[in-house]
Amino acid sequence: MIQQTLEKMKKMKLYGMSRSFSHATESDSMASLTPDELIALLVENEWDDRQNRRMESSLRGARFRYKATVEELDFRPGRELDKNQLLRLADGGYIKKGENILMTGSTGTGKSYLACALGNQACSKGYKVLYANTTRLLTQLKMAKADGSSIKEMLKLEKLDVLILDDFGIQPLDIQSRMLLMEIIEDRHGKKSTIITSQLPVSTWYEIIGDQTIADSILDRIVHDAHRIELKGESLRKQRKIEPENR
Repeated sequence: MIQQTLEKMKKMKLYGMSRSFSHATESDSMASLTPDELIALLVENEWDDRQNRRMESSLRGARFRYKATVEELDFRPGRELDKNQLLRLADGGYIKKGENILMTGSTGTGKSYLACALGNQACSKGYKVLYANTTRLLTQLKMAKADGSSIKEMLKLEKLDVLILDDFGIQPLDIQSRMLLMEIIEDRHGKKSTIITSQLPVSTWYEIIGDQTIADSILDRIVHDAHRIELKGESLRKQRKIEPENR
């Protein structure tokens, strides 16, 4: 009967519960549990298992550039990284409010790593996150426009709780790119959070976008009430003489 019960649990995809039940029977701990305690134990283990699997799935789907965590961030004085600000952001309040984060700083100062760390933290809280290189994402959306799948792709972006647009401003936007960016920002404005990293200060983003009217519309939506982080100091890559994966 125990084996049949385990098989039924697995068929119903109650993997956490089946492992817990199997362990309880093998260790003879069931005898010391009351019926309500046993049920609570099984449900708790199933809950934990589903939460862990959901987080693992979220992390895979987010496609983070770096395996970064908030706990591993470098707060040395030269970087001028506000620890209190980062801890508040890690709490996820900005996501509930649909607020944005803008990160600027020279190459190698850790913008992408920091963005991935906040994204990882959001995943741990059950939010849907996607990391994307800005230029590559816009190129993919152009291709989607050509084959008729752009509506589907834009809906996916709209549903994300956090969208990370990395390396914004590497090259000026053409007409199609700025219109796609405008659509992305418009769909998410006031509802979902967007994290943007750039080597260039926000004051130069008008030139990158290229059209004054569209630039005004985009920046009005992403800059207003955004959390601003400016990373300073020498390149961490040069300091450590290691590969960029290691923040």
